[in-house]
Amino acid sequence: MSRPAIVTRFAPSPTGLLHLGHAYAAWVAWDAARRAGGRFLLRIEDLDQGRARPEFEAAILADLEWLGLDWDGPVVRQSERADAYRAAVDRLAAEGLVYPCFCTRRDIAAEIAAAGAAPHGPEGPVYPGTCRDLDPATAAARIEAGDAYAFRLNVGKAVAAVGQLVWRDAVAGEVRAEPGRFGDIVLARKDAPASYHLAVVVDDAAAGVTLVTRGRDLFEATDVQALLQTLLGLPRPGYRHHALIFGSDGKRLAKRDRAATVQARREAGHGPEDVLRAARMAAAE
Repeated sequence: MSRPAIVTRFAPSPTGLLHLGHAYAAWVAWDAARRAGGRFLLRIEDLDQGRARPEFEAAILADLEWLGLDWDGPVVRQSERADAYRAAVDRLAAEGLVYPCFCTRRDIAAEIAAAGAAPHGPEGPVYPGTCRDLDPATAAARIEAGDAYAFRLNVGKAVAAVGQLVWRDAVAGEVRAEPGRFGDIVLARKDAPASYHLAVVVDDAAAGVTLVTRGRDLFEATDVQALLQTLLGLPRPGYRHHALIFGSDGKRLAKRDRAATVQARREAGHGPEDVLRAARMAAAE
C-alpha cells in the first residue's frame, strides 16, 4: 500500500511583514512537501481583525512568490471559517466540556494575586477556574444581557475523558501530552469565533494536513491541540518543530524588526536564494 502524500502548510498572520524567521518556516514546509511530491498549502490566520491588514496579506503573497515558494490550491482565510469553528465549539459544549467565562484579564489577575501564588503553564499563569461552576441559568442570563464572555474548555474533565495522549515530533520522537498544564483554555470569545488552539486543529483537519512544521516555541502547544483533536475526532498529523531565528540582541525575530524583513532585503538588492540561504544559516539546522 502506498503511503499518503505529505501535505504541509504555512500559516502567517497578516499583522506585519514577513521576516527571515517566516521565510525559513515557509521554506521548511514547502521543501518537505516538494521533496515528497506532496502539497504545500497557504492559510492566512486573520482572526485578529483589529490588527490584520489587507496590505500585509498582499505583501505576504508577494514575498512568497518572489522567494519561489509556490502553494497549491486557493489561499484559505480563517476569517471566512467562522461556521466551522462554531460547529466545533457546539460539539464540545454538547458533551458538557465547555462553559462561558465572564472574567476580564483584570479579574483573573486580581484573583491570582489574592491567591498568593498561581500555577504557571506554558502560556503563563493558569486560569483559576472562577466561572467553571457558575450556575447555568445565571450564565445564560448574562449572555442574553450582552455581557462579554469567552467559552473555555474544562480541561480537567476533558483529560479525564480521553486519558493519556501521545503525539509524535520528527525530532523529539514520541511525546506524552500534558494538556492539563494549560488550564481551562479559551476556545472562542463573544467577538472572536475561535482561539488559536481551536482554529488550527479544525483548519489542519479540513485541509488534510499530514505534517505540521512550525517553530520550537509552539512545541508545548501541541499537547493541548492533541487533546482537541481527540475530543473532536480529528486526525492527528505528524509534527516537526524547527529552530527559531534570533536577532543580534539574542531575541527571537519579531515583525517590528524591519531590517530582517524579506521586503527590506529585496529592496537592498538581495536575491531570493540569498534570503533563503541567510534564513537557513541563521536557523543553523
